[in-house]
Amino acid sequence: MSTARLHPFRPRLFEALKGYDRPRFLADLGAGLTVGVVALPLAMAFAIASGVKPEQGIVTAIIAGFLIAALGGSNVQIGGPAGAFIVIIYGIVERYGLANLLISTMLAGVLLFAMGLFKLGALVRYVPVSIVIGFTNGIAVLIGLSQVKDFFGLVTPKLPADFFSLIGVLASHAHTVNPAAVALAAVSLAIVVLWPKSYTMPTGPIGALKHLQRWAAHLPGTVVALVVTTLAVTLAGLQVETIGSRFGGIPQGLPPLALPEFSWTTVKLLVMPTLTIALLGAIESLLCARVADNMTELPRHDPNQELMAQGVANFAAPLFGGIPATGTIARTVTNVRSGGTSPIAGIVHAATLLVVVLVAAPLALNVPLAALAGILTFVAWNMGEWREFARLKHFNLPYRVILVGTFMLTVVFDLTVAVEVGLVLACAFFIYRMGTQFKVQAVPHGALPDGVHVFELFGSLFFGAVAKVEDLPAQLPGGTRAVVLEMHRMVLLDTSGLEALRQLHRTLARQGTALVLANVNEQPLSLIRRSGFEAELGAEQIVPTVAAAFA
Repeated sequence: MSTARLHPFRPRLFEALKGYDRPRFLADLGAGLTVGVVALPLAMAFAIASGVKPEQGIVTAIIAGFLIAALGGSNVQIGGPAGAFIVIIYGIVERYGLANLLISTMLAGVLLFAMGLFKLGALVRYVPVSIVIGFTNGIAVLIGLSQVKDFFGLVTPKLPADFFSLIGVLASHAHTVNPAAVALAAVSLAIVVLWPKSYTMPTGPIGALKHLQRWAAHLPGTVVALVVTTLAVTLAGLQVETIGSRFGGIPQGLPPLALPEFSWTTVKLLVMPTLTIALLGAIESLLCARVADNMTELPRHDPNQELMAQGVANFAAPLFGGIPATGTIARTVTNVRSGGTSPIAGIVHAATLLVVVLVAAPLALNVPLAALAGILTFVAWNMGEWREFARLKHFNLPYRVILVGTFMLTVVFDLTVAVEVGLVLACAFFIYRMGTQFKVQAVPHGALPDGVHVFELFGSLFFGAVAKVEDLPAQLPGGTRAVVLEMHRMVLLDTSGLEALRQLHRTLARQGTALVLANVNEQPLSLIRRSGFEAELGAEQIVPTVAAAFA
């Protein structure tokens, strides 16, 4: 393939720095610091819920967050570990092991980079919205279900990834509820939900109480929840699981660079995990970038450059033990609402997390896992588009079947199966719908010469609609001399439709009946000529108008 057809590697950072000034830097600095503080508890929570160590989530937020900002195609996209990956990572770790998760992530990174390089970023937009809503809601349910153990402080063996097995384990250990854990999780959830949000605060002159609320709103509710619950555990000596008791704390600093063990035999087993990570990463990152585009007046994102940056990030993060990363809607929205204007904000966010790890890692020892479960419960609820279930009655049957089917398959099986089946259903319904839209309509015989029958073709003559052309000979009365197909309203012809016309011509020729094509549009005419059907039919049998056919 010639290099002219490849997408150039042009990070948005270089363009954003043109005319960059001090006010913009200060805005990006403030936004980056805010997002960094917000990202810290989420990175730990996502990692723990995924079945890996909390520091792996933080490392991912630092390494991948920096690379996605520095090399991406969006001004404001913030990358890192995402809630959508929790169920996927947990299943891969349980089935293939941590080392193979790292290899799958690196391979997905290569695939994502190739998708951007070969300009496939726009293809992600063709995934039907019903499928996206279905698997997003399904993942939200699974995230919420995965937090039941820590939310209630249950004492269980390692939770299985299978839905029904997971339900069974949780139900059989329901008697081990820890009231202290429930209280901490409830307090954490309440703080995150009720804590004032900075983007809802008034901007004009306000009184003392509102001023205090506006000041407090700049502290992320997730951080406040962690501080309050950690102090409660430390001062009251509550007997609950913490990061220290389960993981031994968080190291101060980044882990050394190390290559995971690699073999082609292993790679053959990781095709589906790799495709799942790449597909979900591409969909999530580009959906997030589109949301950000609608919130700002900045230049719209470059989807192909964004995919290349996601590829580099997912290849590099596992070298330090990191997990899959993508664009994250919550942190990107926080960045936009905090005044971020360029990728510098994303770079500052990564630097903030690095400083926190270097300076304050020991403080995470007493962070209760129940508090993180409360935060993730809120994330899961916000992630789901639950109103879409109530709105299903307003949509047609195919939309309802695809959305509900994808949702159920995501919950009961996994995301890969759900998306595959959803896409097959979407294609099948689309083919059926397009086939029903194609029409062959007879022109009233009173205005036509004797023995001549005219049929108007409407829509697309493709493999799903050829039966309507194949049935034409059976509709013709005896003594028919010619059949004219008026094709002005036929906009598309595929090879199956072409073969149907060829068979129609042969059938009519055996009956001594001529076939004439009138007013043929550009695309069908081009295919008719390139395939040799024009020569077989006779160039004089393709005419500009129906009147010319009569002549």
